[in-house]
Amino acid sequence: MAHTPFRGSIPDDRLYCPRHDMWVQERDGEVLIGASRFGIFLAGEVIAFTAKPNGAEIAVGRGMGTVECRKTVLAVHAPVSFVLIEGNEAAEERPAIVNRDPHGAGWMARGRPTGWAAESAGLLDATAYRAHILAIEPEACFDD
Repeated sequence: MAHTPFRGSIPDDRLYCPRHDMWVQERDGEVLIGASRFGIFLAGEVIAFTAKPNGAEIAVGRGMGTVECRKTVLAVHAPVSFVLIEGNEAAEERPAIVNRDPHGAGWMARGRPTGWAAESAGLLDATAYRAHILAIEPEACFDD
């Protein structure tokens, strides 16, 4: 079967973790976190999502939940440390939201960051993340 190159959006209004292909949007002292469209492309269709329990303290790089894709279950790694305020219950009930709108309604966690000042410096802006994707997937095409 022929390879289909990545095609999708990488919004400019957030930061990205290239190691785990996650995005983070900081506002009003909270973070909203989700899988990037490129991360979904790499993992395959998400058929189940489960977040850690509310109140969980999650360190950068540690599991903040799981996704089931095809025939595998993957840990969702936190791009920053945070205390989980809430997981996206709508995405848990209807995981197709994560596939359809990963940068919007398909977010995975909302939390209170615990190391934002230091850890956000290791994240990429959208331009740098697009360059990262092109290094992996030279034929990638980005939607506006």
